Amino acid sequence: MSGTSTRSATTQSAKMKKDESFLGKLGGTLVRKKKSKEVSDLHEEGKKAINAPMLPSGTDIHPEDTLLEENAERIMLDPTSRENAKFKDLLKVLIDWINSELEEERIIVKDLEEDCYDGQVLQKLFEKLSGRKLNVAEVTQSEIGQKQKLQTVLEAVNELLRPHGWSIEWTVDSIHSKNLVAIVHLLVALAMHYQAPIRLPEHVSVQVVVVKKREGILQTSLSPTHFMDAFDTLLDHAPDKLNVVKTSLITFVNKHLNKLNLEVTELESQFADGVYLVLLMGLLEDYFVPLYNFFLTPESFEQKVHNVAFAFELMQDGGLKKPKARPEDVVNLNLKSTLRVLYNLFTNYKNSE
Repeated sequence: MSGTSTRSATTQSAKMKKDESFLGKLGGTLVRKKKSKEVSDLHEEGKKAINAPMLPSGTDIHPEDTLLEENAERIMLDPTSRENAKFKDLLKVLIDWINSELEEERIIVKDLEEDCYDGQVLQKLFEKLSGRKLNVAEVTQSEIGQKQKLQTVLEAVNELLRPHGWSIEWTVDSIHSKNLVAIVHLLVALAMHYQAPIRLPEHVSVQVVVVKKREGILQTSLSPTHFMDAFDTLLDHAPDKLNVVKTSLITFVNKHLNKLNLEVTELESQFADGVYLVLLMGLLEDYFVPLYNFFLTPESFEQKVHNVAFAFELMQDGGLKKPKARPEDVVNLNLKSTLRVLYNLFTNYKNSE
């Protein structure tokens, strides 16, 4: 009797450990730097992060996710978002557009994940849109060959889009692993850059599951992602409204910079060295930024990039999301990147005195 009891207890203990191990892999906590006033939000996000894998959404943690390197992350579309009407509309518009562009190639795309991951369709689409012939093998069956082709195609795409302020939301691995979010980001960017004769549905956003590995444990959270932001639409489809936005932003920044007897008249150039961005963050958050933290009269490109990157750090310390733009883009006078950064400040601090 005691032997049976011992075996039963051992079995139950092993089962509990197994369950705990399983929950440990799936469950997670969201640890982010937040102000004390946002503690309740943090609790809510933490709850979502812990519960996300348990939601009846059909989200699977794939075996390869457990092989993530420390601090690495994988992003997957939350299954419930696949039924989002606007998202389905966006997929249909993109598929119809690709098929129209590649009609002469006799290529028919039915599923973006299955038809775009190996680089063949993306290669043909980019060549048609750009008028450039890429030096890649025509048929690639092996995974290595497919990734090499993708590498060449994406390098060409990134060289084209990055100078225009596009945030690169895709990688060779994300496209090849059939990450629909990354594929759609890429196709939307190409369609808008080349002003495709299609009407993209506006304000399309989906939930993605973010899987991260921290100290050997998988942590999951739900996060929204948007396929077009205000400035993509503004600059590519409504340039007539651009001056209205610029005027609003200039009024906003001068309201604060005037306290230091500073004034902005040109958004692109006057924020490019990062000095005004750093000073503006100090004014908005009501603290003095020590002069040894940044270059007050930057002379080199590197010093300007340091200033802008430092301003980005101050923004994140204030609870804002990491800016989409790169510091180098702001320094290089990229209007869309600078507008994105300033508009983010405007939406967060427009009621600040």
